[in-house]
Amino acid sequence: MDLERWMDEALSLAREAGQAGEVPVGCVVVRDGEILGRGRNRREEERSALAHAEMEAIREACARLGDWRLEGCALFVTLEPCAMCAGAILNARIPTVVYGLREGKTGACGSVLDLFAEDFGFRPRMYGGVREAECRDLMQDFFSRLRE
Repeated sequence: MDLERWMDEALSLAREAGQAGEVPVGCVVVRDGEILGRGRNRREEERSALAHAEMEAIREACARLGDWRLEGCALFVTLEPCAMCAGAILNARIPTVVYGLREGKTGACGSVLDLFAEDFGFRPRMYGGVREAECRDLMQDFFSRLRE
């Protein structure tokens, strides 16, 4: 699995979100070398707490496959998933999760809590810190521009 390649795709979507005035988070769902779902943060645009990058990418991948089970897929996201998104990952049965930057306020994959460690009968493999510096820089630049 080419972690860097797919994280590049997620970073591109995160940049797009940031340019649109959204917190810069991007996500892709991949299977067999093909992107099945893309998502970026759209909470402000859609005025919805549910419009996270992971939710959008999972929804698109499910629609493309015609199934709620995303077995054999990997999810790449620039920021550690929150509890809602970690729950969606568990429910979609995504076996591999790759994230860039830990999220110390809402991260549900080990930073604040670890939903994947609970006994839900399914545990994704998790890889953190992929392209972490770039993910951090993107976040820091976005929030420093907001404060100006």
